[in-house]
Order: sequence, then C-alpha cells, then structure tokens
Amino acid sequence: MNGAKPGKLSPPIRAVSFDVGGTLIEPWPSVGDIYAQVAAEQGWPGLSVETLNRRFAAAWKAHPNFQHQRAQWSALVDATFRGLIATAPSRSFFSALYERFEDPGSWRIYEDVVPALEGLKARGFRLAVISNWDERLRPLLGRLRLENRFEQIVVSCESGHCKPSPFIFKDAAARLDVPPAALVHIGDSREHDVEGARGAGLQALQLVRAREPRGRVASAPAGRDQIESLFALEDMLLTSND
Repeated sequence: MNGAKPGKLSPPIRAVSFDVGGTLIEPWPSVGDIYAQVAAEQGWPGLSVETLNRRFAAAWKAHPNFQHQRAQWSALVDATFRGLIATAPSRSFFSALYERFEDPGSWRIYEDVVPALEGLKARGFRLAVISNWDERLRPLLGRLRLENRFEQIVVSCESGHCKPSPFIFKDAAARLDVPPAALVHIGDSREHDVEGARGAGLQALQLVRAREPRGRVASAPAGRDQIESLFALEDMLLTSND
C-alpha cells in the first residue's frame, strides 16, 4: 500500500483510471425507461418506468457478486419483470433488451467527462478504464467516441477478475507501466472502486455526483476522499503533484 491517507493524494501521480457506469456514462433516460420501451415493442405496453427502476435496483442488490455474464443478466432481468408480465424475458425479449444496451442512444455521457479527459491528457496524465462489464463495453465506448481517449481499457470479462479484486487494478497499472501508487482511480462505488483500488496499492477518489455537474467550476469535495464532479479533478491532481 502507498502512504497516502484517505482523502489526501500523494505525488507523483502519473495516470488516472476511471470506472464507466455512473462515472463516465449512465443509462438514458433510465434503466426503467429502456426496459419499458423494449417491453412495449415486444407486446407488453404500459409498464411503469418507476416500478421497473425500483425493481431493477432491488434485483441488482440481490446479486452482490455479479460477474456481468449474459446468464446473470438474464436472471436479473427476469427478476425485474417477475409478476409484471406473463412470459419471462428470458423466454421472450431478453436478447432484444440485451442488444439495446449496445446502442449509444441508450446512454448519456456526463457533461463533465470529455472536458475532464481532454484537460488531463493535455497535462500529460495517462488515462485508462477499469470496469466491471461484459463484451459490450468496447464496442459501446467506440460508438460513444470515448474508446480512443484511453490508453488502456481493462474490462472484467477479459481480465477474469471483477472489482474489487486487486488483480484487475494491478493489471491496469502494469499495462500503463506505472507503479500502482502513481495511479489514481476514480469511481462511484466505495467498495468496488475506492476500497478495491486501495487494496491493490492505488490511490482513489469516490465520485459522488451532484444531481447535475456545476459547470466548469470546481465544486467543493463532498467528503475527504470524494469529489462531486470531474471538473474538480484536474486542479486537484495538479495541486497534489506540486
């Protein structure tokens, strides 16, 4: 482990890695909206978006060791729709739903992402993705025009390890050819991103997004090792390296 205390970054920081879902992009308008749209196209109109969002969140919490495998997604989707439709999605429209999340139109890039990545790259920081995801991530990042902004993209389905395993973080540091302590990871999950990264010897910050990023103004930290938007990140890293 490096000597950085929680909430304080230690120099030199040479690289920055990012989680994807909830950090760089989010389902748009929401998971429930997309589920309802696909269900309607398949003959099940009028499902409540709010109900689907709530049931998806409950199903997600019920799968704490989710490995992002297609069969697991199928079971999670079935749990979300259970009791709402007569035929389980796994026996009807799961494939259509799975493919819908490959569509860049089903996702929104947070408005602070591109300016932050451009600013960090201009300052010489090396950039990477470390994400728990399946085989759809690389094509999706390409369609969203984000893939080429990163030197390395480390995906759990390829690595064989999911966050918070230290192996996926150490793999990213090795690919970037930087010591783990010189890599700071940014993500929205305390367990998977912050604790996982620190367990591998990386530094870490938790992104706790406000409802909307506050323009290009660097917002005040939400906590000792938290930031509210990526607009604050460039100045924070430069200050840490001084």
